[in-house]
Amino acid sequence: MNTMIKNHQKKLKKKYKQLIELAYNLRQSDASLSDALEYKAILLHNKINRLKYLNREPSQSLF
Repeated sequence: MNTMIKNHQKKLKKKYKQLIELAYNLRQSDASLSDALEYKAILLHNKINRLKYLNREPSQSLF
């Protein structure tokens, strides 16, 4: 399961980087589209963070 999560995380990171780059490139020519793409990137970033949380190693108990 960890490898499935990692693979999905890699795909999301790649898509995130593409969206951020495209949003940046459109900043001057189409600000509203740039904002929409940036918003989608933020949503993707949230998914990536949730996957990071699911994929974390269980911590050892202090007790």
